[in-house]
Amino acid sequence: MNEALIKALGISQPAIDKVLARERQELERRELAYCGNQSLELGDRIVILVDDGLATGASMRAAILAARAQHPARIVAAAPVAARETCRELGLEAEEIVCVHTPEHFEGVGQWYEDFLPTTDEEVRSLLEEGAKIRRAQPGQTLLQEEL
Repeated sequence: MNEALIKALGISQPAIDKVLARERQELERRELAYCGNQSLELGDRIVILVDDGLATGASMRAAILAARAQHPARIVAAAPVAARETCRELGLEAEEIVCVHTPEHFEGVGQWYEDFLPTTDEEVRSLLEEGAKIRRAQPGQTLLQEEL
């Protein structure tokens, strides 16, 4: 959490606790919806974390911390568009940061998309299933290798 911002805005601890509880509940719901009872083992793997864009970088920072707790071999953070400073800052937290476009005037991620509607749970499940089918069909081969 950004302690300086919390203090500057005068956000109370009970308000923070309420938001944390709600967000934890949503994360648990998504984990169950997307992964079921399967656990995701990241230890000694190269983990590539992808976001649709990086404004403050808060969600990517949280993802990096969560992944780091499982001791991956390497963490790569990637986004098609990002605020320049955010991209620089995240480069200190992941082994590699890939920001395709870092415009001089970045006001928000949504400004760089024609359609910035949220991804539905069904779309996420469908993409995860598609990826699993590819991995089962071609064991030992990564998606990047397949594209090459």
